[in-house]
Amino acid sequence: MLLGSFGPVLAEDYPAHPIQIVVPYAPSGGTDFVARELANGLSAKFGQQVVVANRPGAATIVGTEVVAKARPDGYTLLMTSFPLAANPSLYAKLPYDAARDLAPISLITNAPTVLVVNPKLPVADVMALVAYCRERPGELSYASYGNGSGAHLAAALFESVTGIKLLHVPYEGGGPAARAVMGGETQLLFSSALPVLGNIKAGQLKVLAVAANARMAALPDVPTFREAGVDYETGTWFGLLSPARTPSAIIDKLYEGVAATLASPALRAQLSGQGADVVGSPPAAFAEFLHRETERWGDVIARTGIAKQ
Repeated sequence: MLLGSFGPVLAEDYPAHPIQIVVPYAPSGGTDFVARELANGLSAKFGQQVVVANRPGAATIVGTEVVAKARPDGYTLLMTSFPLAANPSLYAKLPYDAARDLAPISLITNAPTVLVVNPKLPVADVMALVAYCRERPGELSYASYGNGSGAHLAAALFESVTGIKLLHVPYEGGGPAARAVMGGETQLLFSSALPVLGNIKAGQLKVLAVAANARMAALPDVPTFREAGVDYETGTWFGLLSPARTPSAIIDKLYEGVAATLASPALRAQLSGQGADVVGSPPAAFAEFLHRETERWGDVIARTGIAKQ
């Protein structure tokens, strides 16, 4: 009886002090951007400061482990993306079990992948890039957010579809990866639009195509991959989770805060303008989504031949 009443008692006073959202990437990437926008809204909703802590490393494993092993009281949360579903198929051993050790709160946004290149690369479109790479197998390099990141697997899938060979160079987040392409350390990046849209508009990166079934409102002049001649579609997502065994009443209160934050027309317009589709699904729906994503990317990883680490 005492255990059964513990959650409601905690939720009644929650939050009583600041909340931390752990982002398992370096600052300035897409996950970081979404986390900070959400943190601002939750701070206003709850009357307590919600802060973002960047804990990059080991393809999001470092930051994810911090939350998976944190006290399940709603004060340490995780904003993550694609690797949460992909890592079980990429790593022989993880220090946590995502399905067992984390509790979904909400799928915040979905964002299609865009292919950006260094502006000095002498290609004008996707097919020109494919031809250029076929003449130079293994010479062109692409940046990613780390082994097993969405950028890594998006590139591996592109290699599989087109039959080209690229060199993988991992970084610790979307910001460092984008800067590497802008500076010429690498030549390509498969990224969500969020961390690179400003660089595209400033001419620091050249965008070749969008991996969606329709053009993006934020980039209306950029073709889809299918329009460009390659049957290729992929994207990333951003979701909020807490440690497992967090009382359901607190999970519900967090979801209510997320839903209220995402209902803001200004925030929705800002996220849409950055190339992200607002979702805001409830916990059960996010749990089902994670299960499907884990199975789907397990199949893709097996098909592309990426070895477990």
